Amino acid sequence: MTIEKNNNVLTSIFSKVFISIIIFTFSSVSHADKPKLITIDYAYYNPVSLLMKDRGSLEKEFKKDNIKIRWVLSLGSNKALEYLNGGSVDFASTAGAASVIGRANGIPIKAIYVYSKPEWTALVTNKGSGISNIKDLIGKRVAVTRGTDPHIFLLQALDSVGLTEKDIKPVLLQHPDGYRALISGQVDAWAGLDPHMAKGEIETQTPLFYRNADLNTYGILNVREEFASKYPLIVKKVLKIYESNRKHALKSTDELKQSLIKAVKLSDAVAQKQLNERTDITNPHIGIKQVNTFLAAGRVLQKIGIIKPSISIDNIVNDLVDTRYISKN
Repeated sequence: MTIEKNNNVLTSIFSKVFISIIIFTFSSVSHADKPKLITIDYAYYNPVSLLMKDRGSLEKEFKKDNIKIRWVLSLGSNKALEYLNGGSVDFASTAGAASVIGRANGIPIKAIYVYSKPEWTALVTNKGSGISNIKDLIGKRVAVTRGTDPHIFLLQALDSVGLTEKDIKPVLLQHPDGYRALISGQVDAWAGLDPHMAKGEIETQTPLFYRNADLNTYGILNVREEFASKYPLIVKKVLKIYESNRKHALKSTDELKQSLIKAVKLSDAVAQKQLNERTDITNPHIGIKQVNTFLAAGRVLQKIGIIKPSISIDNIVNDLVDTRYISKN
C-alpha cells in the first residue's frame, strides 16, 4: 500500500472527529435516551479493566442515572468478538488485529480506545522439547486460540519462514487451557498470552522461543455500533471513566498489580513481569501508529487467507476506527 493510500485512510478516519463535534454539541440525553443496563467485559489481558471493576467506578458514575452495570469475562479476543456479535456485551476488549477480522467478517463494531500497547504474545515450548525456531514446529501439536492475537502472531510467524497452518497440528484451546496443555505435555508448543505466558516463564521455566514485539497489535476497546449510534454520550462517559482508571493505574501501580493478582491468582513476580516488562498503558488514543498497524495486519491476514481477497482492507479499517468518543486532552 502506498503512503498516499495510507494517508487517505487516515484522513477519512480522523475527519469523523469534526463531524462528531456537531453531534455531541447538539445532542441532549433525556431519561429515555439512556440504557437500563451497560454490559462490559473484563479480561486478564486488559489490566485496567480489572482495576476499574474492583474500584466500582462505572457503578458509582451511572448509579445516579439508574443505569446498572454487568461485567462479563472475556478469555480471549475470539470470545470478546463473539459476545459483541451476539449483543451480550456492549463494550469488549480485543487485540487490534482481531478487531479488523471482526469487522471484515461483518461484526458491526467500532474500535474506540487503546487500553494497552502490549508484548503479550510469543511462541512458547517446554524445556528440552527440541523446539528452538519456527521451522521446528513442522508436524508438531501447537495450542492456539483462533481469532486472537496469539493466533495471528502464529500465522505471521509461520508465513515469515514460508510455512502455513497446514504444516503444523493446531490444537484449539482457550488461552489458560493452552498453557495447561503445554506444561502437561499434551502439546509441543503454544501461541502464548500473558499473564499465563509470564507465569510459565517464572513458575515452569517454559522458554519463549520466538518473540517479535512488532507483530503484537494494540489492545483495543470496541463498542457495538448499534449501541454507540443510540447512546453516543454514554459511550463518551464510559471512556471518560476508563481514562480516570488508566491515569489512576499509572500513579498507583501497586493497586493495578493487586487487581491482576486477585483476578488471575498470580504470584507477585508474575504480575510484575507482565505489567512492568510487557504492558504500556501510557497512550489511550487510536492514532496514526495504530491505524497503520491495523492496515498492515489486515494485509497479512488477507495474504494468508483469513480475510477474503475481495474485501478492501482500507474500507474495513476506515469503518472500524472511530476516534470521536475520547478527548485529546
